[in-house]
Amino acid sequence: MYGWIWRKLPLGLPGKLIGSVLLAVATVALLWFVVFPWAEPLLPFDDVQVTQDSGVPGDDGGGLTEPSERPSEEEIPYSTESNNAPPSTPSR
Repeated sequence: MYGWIWRKLPLGLPGKLIGSVLLAVATVALLWFVVFPWAEPLLPFDDVQVTQDSGVPGDDGGGLTEPSERPSEEEIPYSTESNNAPPSTPSR
């Protein structure tokens, strides 16, 4: 197929190169502006189901926690300042 397109493009090598680039750009534009917007509603990317699990048996997780029930910064078991864990010493 690509060989057939290459043979049908006019004006020698420069014309074939410019024609190939124009065909590629036209194909991308057709996909970007016509095909992808048409197909977007058919794809499940926005079908998000979020549930809230409190981890407490018998609690349905329907309500938000009160500000007094939220953990303070001292209770967070990891550093919120950096993503680098401190090096651990090997146990012997």
